Amino acid sequence: MKTINVGLIGLGTVGGGVVRILKEHHDDFVRDQDIDLRLVAVASRESEEADRLGVRDIFSFDGHDVIRHPEVDVVIELVGGTTVAKDFVFAALNAGKSVVTANKALIAACGHELMGLAASKGTEIAFEASVGGGIPIIGPLRHTLAGNRILSVVGIVNGTTNYMLTRMNEGALEYGEALREAQAQGFAEADPTADVEGLDAAAKIAILATIAFNTDVGLAEVATEGITGISPTDLGHAREMGYAIKLLAIAKRTAEGIDIRVHPAMLPLAHPLSSVNGVFNAIYVVGDSVGETMFFGEGAGAGAAASSVVGDLIEVGRHLAYRESITQPVWDTEGLPIRPIDELETSYYLRLPVPDRPGVLATTAQVFAEQGVSIYSMVQRGATDGTAELIYVTHTAKESAIRATLAGIEATGILTGPAVLIRVEGTKD
Repeated sequence: MKTINVGLIGLGTVGGGVVRILKEHHDDFVRDQDIDLRLVAVASRESEEADRLGVRDIFSFDGHDVIRHPEVDVVIELVGGTTVAKDFVFAALNAGKSVVTANKALIAACGHELMGLAASKGTEIAFEASVGGGIPIIGPLRHTLAGNRILSVVGIVNGTTNYMLTRMNEGALEYGEALREAQAQGFAEADPTADVEGLDAAAKIAILATIAFNTDVGLAEVATEGITGISPTDLGHAREMGYAIKLLAIAKRTAEGIDIRVHPAMLPLAHPLSSVNGVFNAIYVVGDSVGETMFFGEGAGAGAAASSVVGDLIEVGRHLAYRESITQPVWDTEGLPIRPIDELETSYYLRLPVPDRPGVLATTAQVFAEQGVSIYSMVQRGATDGTAELIYVTHTAKESAIRATLAGIEATGILTGPAVLIRVEGTKD
């Protein structure tokens, strides 16, 4: 049996979960993994959690004390963000210590650089918990599915927005009501921007695409749109047409490069992702040999994310203890181009609030015709206040053409409120 000394920076929700797992399952790891994981140093900005967790005797307010600790073999970084956490991770790797992190923002922004630094120092960086919380997906993409040419990765990877859309659909809540409920339940932050604007999901799909397609994908290359424009009206219309609306993180291999984006999308109710509700996450992967696979589970929380962190720690610890070969992710061997979203070709749902008067339908139809966008179906719904809604679903069209169509309709001056545009991902067949 070998001993691996561990340093932990960050005693928040996930950090506390890691401490508890290491204490409660220490003897299990000794018996089953033949490895003695000893927590010898922790750091956080506040000491109260250290007192509660019983680690005050090894506590410091400075994360660099953990990195400088002479006995620490592996540093766990659970601070988050790309400022002080970045300094900690780079310092640990430069000190020749392996790193386990759940920091999606850092991996999405600096993954390529971190992999190179780890390789040059003969160390390792592991980041399973950066995507999907407790759902194992980084490991399967790197190892179990390595015999495949990955064709697509599509996921519901943000529990906050999935909870909100579920409540808007099932409870007919407006966006603001659903957000307040999510915050009250502890599923949404006081500042929910990263979640509701799709930024959290964008960081995660950038990481997954990088690994799946062996191409360094930057966060800035992910076309991103959030859920702030979605209403119960749209969810109801989608349901009537046989679809569910989900915030999807999408990465697909195409002949022209990688199609990567985050946005609300209408999915056929028969699709496995359509039934993923509440705070649950799921990632749907298609490989050329294995076919369709789906990874499902809790995407966040102390237990789920801490489980992935400790799993990484065990793997890294075994590499160190038994001098097993370190296999860093292949980061950029294919170098595929990123396909501009203007080149996307799919179907679209378009809801237009208009005056309920003669000629309006003809005006909008003319704009569709001018842009060469073919209409699959159209429903007009009137209201008692003299307004109406025109609900279009198009045949397959190019993103640039549908954007030009919407701009042309807005230029006519007939809209009585904001239009809603939602992409349709897949067909009901």
